[in-house]
Amino acid sequence: MSQEKKRSSKIQNKLIKYIWICVIPLIVLFSIAIIRLYGFYQEYDLLVRNITSANEYNMSFRESMDEMMYRIITGSANWTDAEEKLEGEDPKALISDATKHFEELRDKTTEENVRSDLDALIKLLGILDERVDDILENVEEGGHYDENMEMLDMNIRTLTSLIQEDIQKYIYDEAHNMEMLRRQVAASLLSAIRIMVLVLIAILVAIYFLSKRLSQRITEPITELVGMTEKFAGGDFTVSYHPDRDDEMRTLAESFNSMVKEIETLVEDIHREQENAKDAELRLLQEQINPHFLYNTLDAIIWMTEAGENQKAIQVIQELSSFFRISLSKGESEITIKNEREHVKNYLEIQRYRYQDILDYEIDIDEDILDYHIQKLTLQPIVENALYHGIKNKRGGGMIRVEGCLDNDDIIFRIKDTGIGMNEEELERLRGLISGDIVLDEQRGFGMANVQKRIEMMYGAGYGITVESTYNEGTTVTVRIPQK
Repeated sequence: MSQEKKRSSKIQNKLIKYIWICVIPLIVLFSIAIIRLYGFYQEYDLLVRNITSANEYNMSFRESMDEMMYRIITGSANWTDAEEKLEGEDPKALISDATKHFEELRDKTTEENVRSDLDALIKLLGILDERVDDILENVEEGGHYDENMEMLDMNIRTLTSLIQEDIQKYIYDEAHNMEMLRRQVAASLLSAIRIMVLVLIAILVAIYFLSKRLSQRITEPITELVGMTEKFAGGDFTVSYHPDRDDEMRTLAESFNSMVKEIETLVEDIHREQENAKDAELRLLQEQINPHFLYNTLDAIIWMTEAGENQKAIQVIQELSSFFRISLSKGESEITIKNEREHVKNYLEIQRYRYQDILDYEIDIDEDILDYHIQKLTLQPIVENALYHGIKNKRGGGMIRVEGCLDNDDIIFRIKDTGIGMNEEELERLRGLISGDIVLDEQRGFGMANVQKRIEMMYGAGYGITVESTYNEGTTVTVRIPQK
């Protein structure tokens, strides 16, 4: 069973594959959209920063340069006296900073019209720098006031006015580029939305057909197996099922076919060897490997798949496969307590899917006894009796607890339920059925009486089953066997 749990479910793998088929296109589409939007964001951010920085020069460069040169010419700036010259009144530095800034903008731009604007602007800044040098030389020589004022009016102010116009033209062109980018982003988003809607519709259609196909692949073989099981329940031991697939359904089909062959062989052997033993063993098999239990479970699996609970259906199939594998045990009459525990767990897990509102259980068997041997189908009939005659008959359901431990040279198991329990009359009748003092009751007690008979035949009269019960509180069944 541990190896089976480690092995990945093939039906589950198909589900995961179909999910990825639907999810991957969405992931790719969203990734492309995010990458494109990020690219647009970077372009937009660059344009905004360029316009902002250029606008700062547009607001202050002309006024600062004109005023600075006027102060130098009139002597207010003390240009020739380094100690008295005011900080920040260096026209050469102002021109150099502006030239450097607009050269950086030119190097970053990819638009030809913007590059042309910046080339013209940088050229004007170079001419302005030369005219400023002429005035500064006159100031340093002294005595050129009228000439300098004329150069200020004719050269400096004209050039700063042209520079301001070029800056405004650059800002206008960048704003135009921003508007074009906005339109491009809007068109791209609209196109992306249309594509995403189309892809989403395609994915929904694909999900519909894939889920329909997967549901059919799960329910069709189960339905066929249910039909085989109904024939088997009717006494036809020639039925067999061979699905053309390699997954849990194939394992379940092989278990079903092996079960049918095993039962057919047992029936023939029982008829041939001992008539009385035949009745007991056949009834035991009918009690434990109950065809009605099988096709009721398969019906439940179909309901789960039709309700879209495919993961639950897979788990029930795995539990059912393990249940029948241990029931058969390759024809062995004894198995380890570890396998018997697993068999009980499989049974209770399957039943909990059907009776989840009323059934809870615990299994607490000491690890020290797991490697000892026990007759197969010893604990499960008692657990089944606790469910059908205890838990189901009590309003609100209850708990089944299975315990196992060493007791000197023996091993004891206790199956406790918090079901309806029994009154004294019912308890005495059940004890009589188990001991054989009362003729078997078709409705209750056969499974436990059969377990008692097999334990006595295998280990002797000192071993077997004892029952204690209190009405409306629950029942405790104790099973004692020797260490083996």
